Amino acid sequence: MTSPLTRSRRTLLSAAGLSGFLLLWELALRSGLLPGSLVPLPSAIPRVFWYELIDGIWLEVVRSSLGHYSVGLLLGSSLGIAVGVSAALMPRFNALHAWLARLLRPIPPLAWIPFAIIWFGINPAAAAFIISIGVFWINYFASYSAVRSVDPDFDEVALAFGQRSFLARLTKVSLPAAAPGILGGLRAGLGQGWMTVVAAELFGIPGIGQRMMEASSLLATDIVVVYMLTIAGLYALFDFLFMLVQHRVLRWQP
Repeated sequence: MTSPLTRSRRTLLSAAGLSGFLLLWELALRSGLLPGSLVPLPSAIPRVFWYELIDGIWLEVVRSSLGHYSVGLLLGSSLGIAVGVSAALMPRFNALHAWLARLLRPIPPLAWIPFAIIWFGINPAAAAFIISIGVFWINYFASYSAVRSVDPDFDEVALAFGQRSFLARLTKVSLPAAAPGILGGLRAGLGQGWMTVVAAELFGIPGIGQRMMEASSLLATDIVVVYMLTIAGLYALFDFLFMLVQHRVLRWQP
């Protein structure tokens, strides 16, 4: 039986794996095994990023993407949690919209692009709408499942202590008990939002997706990789900050 890895050793192995991948990529290009015209050299990426940064392009497109990402994330998350919690606590409301949810859930966010253009035009509001749809369903089902899984005995304890109103049991029992599941949905929504950002911008909305499309049309794959890594970096930053908040909110957990 192998002994568990320490955190430092796991970090070193992960860094070694990434470094090895980049080294093989570089060697494959320099040896001619991969076409240099279609795949960029890893060693060239920092220079390309620097040019994008000093030209002001990187900051401009990232600011644009962050704008409609934030709006879409806020709308999709808040509505998803509100509807999911309501469905879990109100059987009549759950039955009323159950078939509608089953009808709309399989439709991917990108299928709404034609309606987004018709309703909002080619502007950031359309992108925020598409992002919010993808984020909504993740938070809806996570919140619904989290509240439904709360032990019914908690309500009986709350009633025994005089918490008889629906609002009191919601704020003091249901939401705190379901908080880990709800926050898990929020965290998944962070990633879903970034995956939808690029696709939402492909039809002409300023941002990372549009810049990637412009670069790909010129076969500037090094620029495409720069913004792929930008998305990865932004998601990692958001996820790290969210984990700090989640740890603080759930500090009562063992």
